[in-house]
Amino acid sequence: MNTTGIITDISIDFSTSKPKISLLLDTNNKEDIQKLKNEDKLNVEIKKWYKKRSLDANSYCWVLCEKIAKEISKDGTIVTKEDIYKDAVKNVGSFVPFIVEERAFENFKRVWEKQGLGYQVQETTRKDKCVRVNCYYGSSSYDTKEMSRLIDAIVQECKQFNIETLTPEQLSILKEEWR
Repeated sequence: MNTTGIITDISIDFSTSKPKISLLLDTNNKEDIQKLKNEDKLNVEIKKWYKKRSLDANSYCWVLCEKIAKEISKDGTIVTKEDIYKDAVKNVGSFVPFIVEERAFENFKRVWEKQGLGYQVQETTRKDKCVRVNCYYGSSSYDTKEMSRLIDAIVQECKQFNIETLTPEQLSILKEEWR
């Protein structure tokens, strides 16, 4: 079962000194809850709620990437919407720095990039048989704030090529929906 809710009470169990948390769940599915109550042990994950970005945001991102790719390709240069997307992710996306042994680098890169198109490994330096890299996350893992930043960057690139985008008012409405 996967749902949202709020913490209504926190106390400490007298015999174990462990915290006890009461939740008010956003579901009326009593049957599933009753089944879980009879289990000996459960996997529990509690984290801050956030509204996921809309699919419209993702669709709009790809429409703009396609427009930019077509504009750049007019001179005979082959540029794909995927190229535009990957560049945008590197320009504004989130990344984690890692140090990887040279002998493990290619395998590490293959495994990281297998997660999706935006998941990229950018080598920064090599020293003492180690490779320092920045590992970028793809937009599929972005929250609404990160996705908004990505689309803003792509919109700015569109403006450089005089490509029509949504008006600032329309973008503002979309961003409100993302929140």
